[in-house]
Amino acid sequence: MPADSLTRTFSALADPTRRAILARLAGGGQTVVKELAVPFAMSSPAVSKHLRVLERAGLVEQGRDKQWRPRRLRAEPLAEAADWLLAYRPFWEERLDRMEAVVARAKAGAPAKQRAVRRAR
Repeated sequence: MPADSLTRTFSALADPTRRAILARLAGGGQTVVKELAVPFAMSSPAVSKHLRVLERAGLVEQGRDKQWRPRRLRAEPLAEAADWLLAYRPFWEERLDRMEAVVARAKAGAPAKQRAVRRAR
């Protein structure tokens, strides 16, 4: 069963190493695997495996510069994921507003409840 692009994007983003690779690529320009591997405690082949997952998701593309194969970030799939998440923003804002009201009521009534608990002991 082929996965849709949104599923591939979220699957690729599920791994913290891949998110860190994307963050490095977002810092600017193109980078080769050897440079991407520097901050990670892993080999270049291991970083290459992560890059393949990111490439299949369309988040990274490989260029060609003589013998080098620099990678660069492709933002379009991230924009698609952000748009999908934004559709749920009103739902979460309403939930957070309700939770904020509950916390405010609890804080306002906390001293009285604490006194009642102490008296009951």
